[in-house]
Formats: sequence, structure tokens, C-alpha cells
Amino acid sequence: MKQQSERLGTEPIPKLLAKLSIPAMIGMFVMAFYNVVDTLFIARGVGILGVAGVSIGFPVMMILMAVAGAVGIGGASVISRKLGNNEQETANQALGNIFIMMVVVSAVATIGAFTFLEPLLILFGATPDIMPYAMDYLFPIMAGSIFFTFAFASNNIIRSEGNSKFAMITMIIPAVLNIILDPIFIFGLDMGVKGASIATVISQASVVLVIAQYFLRGKSTLAIGKQYMKVRIGLVKEILFIGLPAFVRQVGGSAMMVAINAMLIKFGGEFEVGVFGIVQKLSMFAIMPMIGLLQGMQPIVGYNFGANNQGRLKETILLGLKVSTLMSVIVFVVMLAIPDWLMMIFTSEAAVIDAGAQAIRIIFAAAIIIGAQIISGGLYQALGMARPAFLLSIARQMLFLIPLVLILPHLFDLGVVGVWIAFPVADVLAFFLSAYFLYKDRKLFFVSKEEKRVQLEKTSPSS
Repeated sequence: MKQQSERLGTEPIPKLLAKLSIPAMIGMFVMAFYNVVDTLFIARGVGILGVAGVSIGFPVMMILMAVAGAVGIGGASVISRKLGNNEQETANQALGNIFIMMVVVSAVATIGAFTFLEPLLILFGATPDIMPYAMDYLFPIMAGSIFFTFAFASNNIIRSEGNSKFAMITMIIPAVLNIILDPIFIFGLDMGVKGASIATVISQASVVLVIAQYFLRGKSTLAIGKQYMKVRIGLVKEILFIGLPAFVRQVGGSAMMVAINAMLIKFGGEFEVGVFGIVQKLSMFAIMPMIGLLQGMQPIVGYNFGANNQGRLKETILLGLKVSTLMSVIVFVVMLAIPDWLMMIFTSEAAVIDAGAQAIRIIFAAAIIIGAQIISGGLYQALGMARPAFLLSIARQMLFLIPLVLILPHLFDLGVVGVWIAFPVADVLAFFLSAYFLYKDRKLFFVSKEEKRVQLEKTSPSS
């Protein structure tokens, strides 16, 4: 086993978490920055209808990412625990089965681009004015889905073996390339929204070549070969079962977008859909560092759980919760203090700025508690505890947010404001559910006073 995987069970937790989380945070930051810049170019080069088209098409893309994410995260959990338990052969087989599933998923998406894309967009709320922009954005992405699925799933696998720096590189390469290509295709070649989409596909294709070289040249702890590229039903079931919460969370995000867009069109119009398209990109930018922290934690948690090292497991979880809470406080302060300035990055239209600033202040009113929600669901996933991971993954978006989005606009003539209010209410409810699970499993997650005393004795100079 390579040193990058062995250190998951030996290196001091604060140092190890920093080594794994900071590259993940940088990678997520760059990815989020690319999403913001992408929206900025579309807003400046096409207009608010172009942003609305992307906003309508994005849920379809989220479903594609949901499948790849479920396979990648589920596979990463299996691989981390198998490596921790010295089951190298099974870990290699898991990798082979992940690749097989990605080929199947991308084939279905590519066929869908040529057959049922327009009806799907109508189902997701595209109006006649928005449809051309949504089609231009989504068709190239679905046609080139093999690059998205492979890159998205492989990133989780690379991180699961402890190679966080390379995982970061696989996120930075497409993001930087996309930022460079966007103005060329959108403005230089006058391709509008379609140009942004093609730039994204080219960027993802480039990083797939880099990832392929990583595995083929033996830089990974894992091995690939014909003997591992055979469907093993037991492994497939385990990967999908553990990855199910991630799939549901992403699909829930897609359903949430559909519900929000429908309510915004009903109580406002296409203008509000465009405004939310901008706010949603800012929201992704805000939570990406917390997701990066979680991605750094998951291989440590999975490996030490597999190795039955409870002390390191608990120390990782407690530190992660503390850091994520600090991040939540920073997001809360920034979003409530300067929402107007954030909107000005995308547009100079006063109406868009005012509407977006109001939405941001309401949506992030309870942002101070979102860190614990993100960390808790991911922890259960890393441990292979699918049932609580599943419930926590669907809680905020599907159990709370979607019903609130559909109900609140009708109450007290709230209209569009009711859509925004649904966010902080859902955050509060999801937080209490996360707190309940963490308290219920506190013996597994948190270090007791006696355990802390024993750890201090082991690490003291006199011991």
C-alpha cells in the first residue's frame, strides 16, 4: 500500500485533516469560482434570459452529476474501508466496477440528448422564451456526459486513497481552462450560452486525459486491469447502497430547483428565475469550502473506521464540526453584510441587484448552522451507515425545503418572498434533525473525558 494511504491511520489528525481538506477546499473554491464566472459571462454577454435558461437546464445536469456522485462517493467509501482493512484486491475490483457503471450512465445520457431533451426541459419549467437558451446549454453537456461522469466519480476515488493534492489538481484544471475558454466561445465566437456549454465539455475532457494517465501509469494505490473490469453484483450493490444518499441529495437539489423555478414563474416571472440563477451560484460558492472540508474528512473517517481506530475517528469528527461551524459564521456575516456588492459583480441593472440582495439576506438568515448539516450527513456516508446518511441527505431539500417552497408563497400573500423564506426555515429544521442523530450516536462520534485523558497520557513526553 502506498504511503498516501498508510498515513490515513498514522499521521496526527489536525495535520492530516489540513493536508487533505485544504487541497479539497482549494479545488472546490476554484470550481465554485468557475461557476460564478460562467454565470457572470452569460449575464453580461447574453442577459438575464440566458441566466434563466441555464437555471432551467441546470437541474437536468444535477441529475447526471447525482448518478456519477453516488457511484463515486459510494465507491470511495468502499475503497477507503477496504484499504483500511488491507483488502487491496477488493478495492481494485471496486474501482473496476465504478468505471463500468460510469460507461453505462454516460451512454444513457448521450442517447437522451438526441431523443427526449426538449420534453424534459418543458417538464422542468422551460417557457417558450427560455427554451432556446436551455437547449443550447444542455445539449452539449449531455452529449459529452462521459467526461463529466468519469471526472466527477474519479475525483472521489482519488481522494479516498489519500491523494488530496492530485484530486485538487483534477478540479483546478477544468475550472481554469473553462474560465479561459468562456470569453472565447461566448464573445469571440459569438456562441452565447452554447459557447459556455461547449467550453465546459472541452474542459472536462481535458482532465479525463490527466486522470487516465494517473491510473494507467501506476501512480494510484489502486490497480486497473481486465481482471478487475468484471461486474461483481455484491460490490455494485454496496457501492450503490452507500452512494444512494448522495444520489438522493443531488436529485433532491434538482427537484428543489424545479419547484423553485415553478413558484418563481407563477408568482413572479422569468426575471425572478434569472435572479435566482445568480443567487444560486453565489450559494454554491459559499458552501464549497465546507464540502471541501467534508471531502478531506471522509477518507480519514472511512480508513480509521475500517481499521477500528476509534480515537482517531472521533478526533477527526469533532475537529471537523468545529471548523465547519467557523466557516458557517463567516458565510453568515458576509452574505448579510454585502449582498448588494455581490450582485454587482454580475450585473449593473438596479432591479436585478435589489431583488438579488433581498433574496440573499433572507436565504442566508440561518446560514450560521449549515456547517453541521453538511458534515453530519457526510460522516454517516463515510462510515457506510446508509440509513441515517440517506435520511440526512434528503432532510433539508426534500423533507423540508420543497414542501415549504410549495406552501409558503400561498400564505399571507408572500409570493416570491415566501420562496426565499423557505430556505432558512428548512435550514433550522435540518439542523435539529442532524443534532438529534449526532447526539444519538455520540458514543461513536465524540471523545469522552476518559478517552481524552488516555489519549493525552499516550502523547505526553513522559509516556
